[in-house]
Amino acid sequence: MDKICIDELKIFAHHGVFEHENINGQNFYVNAVLYVDTEKAGMTDCLDCSVDYSRVCGLIEKVMTENTFMLIETAAQKTAEAILLEYSLIDSVDIEVRKPEAPIDMDFGSVSVKIHRGWHDVLVALGSNMGDSRAYIENGIRALEECPQNKELKRSELIVTKPYGYTDQDDFLNGAVRFRTMLSPNGLLELLHGIENKAGRTREIHWGPRTLDLDIIFYDHEVTDEDDLIIPHADMQNRRFVLAPAAELMPNYRHPVLGKTVAQLLAELKEDD
Repeated sequence: MDKICIDELKIFAHHGVFEHENINGQNFYVNAVLYVDTEKAGMTDCLDCSVDYSRVCGLIEKVMTENTFMLIETAAQKTAEAILLEYSLIDSVDIEVRKPEAPIDMDFGSVSVKIHRGWHDVLVALGSNMGDSRAYIENGIRALEECPQNKELKRSELIVTKPYGYTDQDDFLNGAVRFRTMLSPNGLLELLHGIENKAGRTREIHWGPRTLDLDIIFYDHEVTDEDDLIIPHADMQNRRFVLAPAAELMPNYRHPVLGKTVAQLLAELKEDD
């Protein structure tokens, strides 16, 4: 991916843990790297095919001067979010907020925070078999749509399926959503758990009844193996209620571990029945 670089953008702003920093203000320097495909702009010499870096500088200044943050970590995060939400051509950004006048009683050059943020392609499976299942799922989808860190949400049809694992329970209503998010895998998991909790989700029986179940199936082509987060979902290849909605939204996505497309996994599962 090509890069547009902004170096040492000087901005006087009011950020810091101490009151005098918020009142008196100080100089900050922002470095930004914008990851953009510039091929078309380079071939056509048309600004509309690229990103106007002067406008990006204006946006950075607006975020830095119209807010007061205790932490430069927050300043960096909010700057990155604003850029990604404003410019659709920007796939990801590096942001560094440098604070050369930080309240440190020692000789030092500068203190800074550097972050990388970008858009990620994710698939989340949805399921419910308690109460008004359709309403629970619709509310869950709406919560994902309303999260400012998500965009371009596409949804599958909802299907009725038999319970999996623990079978002494009602049929499920299942589906999936595919969207782009700037949240990390763990940040997305935290969001999903919050939505589930708001729906009254409890975890009393493994594979048991639930008002709303939200599972991360794919996150780009990442492979994650943590105690509370496994991506791709460890058992998705054996679950028709996951594969059928997934195949509707991303049939040609190739499983990063198994090496087969979602459509192939679904076809193989049908053949085994």
